[in-house]
Amino acid sequence: ENIKYIFCVTLHFFLCSRLMALKRMGIVKDYEKIRTFAVAVVGVGGVGSVTAEMLTRCGIGKLLLFDYDKVELANMNRLFFQPHQAGLSKVQAAEHTLREINPDVQFEVHNYNITTLDNFEHFMDRISNGALEEGKPVDLVLSCVDNFEARMAINTACNELGQIWMESGVSENAVSGHIQLIIPGESACFACAPPLVVAANIDEKTLKREGVCAASLPTTMGVVAGMLVQNVLKYLLNFGTVSYYLGYNAMQDFFPTMSMKPNPQCSDHNCRKQQENYKKKEAARPKEEVIEKEEEIVHEDNDWGIELVSEISEDELKAASGPVPELPEGISVAYTIPDKEENLIIGETVAESEESLEELMAKMRNM
Repeated sequence: ENIKYIFCVTLHFFLCSRLMALKRMGIVKDYEKIRTFAVAVVGVGGVGSVTAEMLTRCGIGKLLLFDYDKVELANMNRLFFQPHQAGLSKVQAAEHTLREINPDVQFEVHNYNITTLDNFEHFMDRISNGALEEGKPVDLVLSCVDNFEARMAINTACNELGQIWMESGVSENAVSGHIQLIIPGESACFACAPPLVVAANIDEKTLKREGVCAASLPTTMGVVAGMLVQNVLKYLLNFGTVSYYLGYNAMQDFFPTMSMKPNPQCSDHNCRKQQENYKKKEAARPKEEVIEKEEEIVHEDNDWGIELVSEISEDELKAASGPVPELPEGISVAYTIPDKEENLIIGETVAESEESLEELMAKMRNM
């Protein structure tokens, strides 16, 4: 017991020392706050398992893991899971590995499919009451699932509860992915602009060809998981810019960003309800007064005593200007031409001389 305690204390010190440097460098104001947050991860596969590992190493307070699948040898081309864990449920295998990494994190695992009626109700109950302090909602839900049915189930639950969540995904060809922050009522939910498969109510199972599986690259999954956890940390610890949508295209190394407003005709009635609530909150919020600032005069006061002085007087300017012609409305002249030659400033002229150049140069030498 003593050895285990010493090991835990030492491990906690090494985990936190590098993370606390973010505070000393002024990146994060209060990194210790990470231990007060609870995050639910739905789907503990290629993206979800790495996401859970990163959050564990970052010192998150509590992780709730949801998945119904088992570890298979076919999963070994991805990160995290190991061959000796084949046959175990993914949540059970993940919990065992993550506890070894950071014993300070609290874990709650659920080995079931959230899309069934009974499990969906239990899923909603746990994200509503599964925080570090039992009875309070989790701080964030992360969708790391690989099918639209599960995404729609998470979307439905979060819209009904007003729960903020982040969605992630990797393309079937394994060379692109994305993350998305969804704030019910404020930003577009998954049903506001659904994929064609969802909009057309097509059964995903009918689209899969027998003997053909989706491609899988641990590199792409690692990049997407990193983007997701980075966004989670920025959101929870309030630093940097939180992305509403961030994509990744490995073929062109392209990272598109955007934000989408909610659809007023969204098919999810809870989304429309959340939109109305958000509009009321915004209307009740006191508006900031916009104070117009006067343009600063350049060189008014400076350390070098530089002043801007006009080289021409007002009288000279008027004398050098001519009458303004009548023009149609909206047209103006850049300058006018004086109509009197005497207004022009005539310089002194030199009288002509019949002397040659040599004679003039001789005179100059004698001066």
